[in-house]
Amino acid sequence: GFVKGYCEDKNITNMKSVEMERLAEGCTGVKRTTGQHPGGIVVIPNYMDVYDFTPYQYPADDVNSAWRTTHFDYHAIDQDVLKLDILGHDDPTVLRMLKDLSGIDVTKVPLDDKETMSIFTSPKILGVDDEKIMCSTGTLGIPEFGTRLAVRMLEDTKPTTFAELIKISGLSHGTDVWYGNSRDLIQSGEVEFKDVIGCRDDIMLNLIFYGMDSKKAFKIMEFVRKGKASKDPEKWAEFAEEMKAANVPEWYINSCQKIKYMFPKAHAAAYVISAFRIAWFKVHHPIYYYASYFSVRANAFDVETMCKGYDAIKKKLDEINEKGYDAGNKEVELRDELAIALEMCARGFKFKMIDLYKSDCRNFVIDEDNKSLIFPFRALDGLGENVSESITEERDKSPFLSFEDVQLRAKVNSTTIDKMKSLGIFDGMSESNQMSLFDGFF
Repeated sequence: GFVKGYCEDKNITNMKSVEMERLAEGCTGVKRTTGQHPGGIVVIPNYMDVYDFTPYQYPADDVNSAWRTTHFDYHAIDQDVLKLDILGHDDPTVLRMLKDLSGIDVTKVPLDDKETMSIFTSPKILGVDDEKIMCSTGTLGIPEFGTRLAVRMLEDTKPTTFAELIKISGLSHGTDVWYGNSRDLIQSGEVEFKDVIGCRDDIMLNLIFYGMDSKKAFKIMEFVRKGKASKDPEKWAEFAEEMKAANVPEWYINSCQKIKYMFPKAHAAAYVISAFRIAWFKVHHPIYYYASYFSVRANAFDVETMCKGYDAIKKKLDEINEKGYDAGNKEVELRDELAIALEMCARGFKFKMIDLYKSDCRNFVIDEDNKSLIFPFRALDGLGENVSESITEERDKSPFLSFEDVQLRAKVNSTTIDKMKSLGIFDGMSESNQMSLFDGFF
């Protein structure tokens, strides 16, 4: 994609595919952008200047950005300045919406529910099969377990307990913990899934179990989880000898040496608890689950296609999948949302077109039949949040007389008005206020 983009920018039309592949190989692994950690905030003392520690740059080269990013890798300055991890997360928002919609206290959701547990290995409990939803599990849209990588991990591990879900969360958040490490050990039959290292805590507890001193076990865990085993071979050789003396298996020592970063177990447990609670609603109260998912997590929509139902969604999904790596960023984002929409329709639910008087500006509304979700105004391309709010405010003041009235009162541009017309949002409504006046006379 980078090479093709470069060729387009430079008007190069005759580059051979082998040369494209050669250049693409050179791009592999190169940093794509000066991105921005969502909550890694570096604090500079107020009597000093940021330049005393680091140059800064604009995230994604956006000179209008309110935030700046440090020019250095954080570890180059972590002994000098304080970094606060202030992370945002969608899970609490989803859980709050589920509580508001259902009236059920989410903290009372049973974490040992067998039907909910079953979706991590099969979609059968949802009333659909693998082929129907194009996924071997029922975890599409479930945080931590709905991505392609996570689904492949679930296929490989087939978890049946809550503890195994925590281990999978740890494996998926670690670096060089799963691929080229634990996965190979499991697939070769050398080690069972229950025995592989999933979280950093496992290392300390396992080493204590083998009889090592608790302080030494903690030091080795910290050394491994920071990725130092591969960076400091001399120190690691010392630790490895001590582990061998305690009869720690060779495969375990080799696995530790490959690890670059390991997730803490408590963090993994917190994620899985939230994920399981959300999954419980997906199994037992699906319409609330889909309403909260599309309201909070989804940002890409194809309103027309989704309102047409299962067959139209499947056709659109197949078109995007056929493009492979040629699919654009918007199409890739849309593909993920269409996959959830396909599952929702396969389970007997449906989407309804934006309704001038029923739609919310942001959230999906559950229709009276309890089987349909009404699209919010924000789902329409070109209709920003401010205009969406303006429409809902104006309709609450007084009914719209015509779509010209909508345009004037809610400040909707003519292109969006035309789009709303084509989708049938104004069906039964006259074009202008003047026509409505004359209609009254005749």
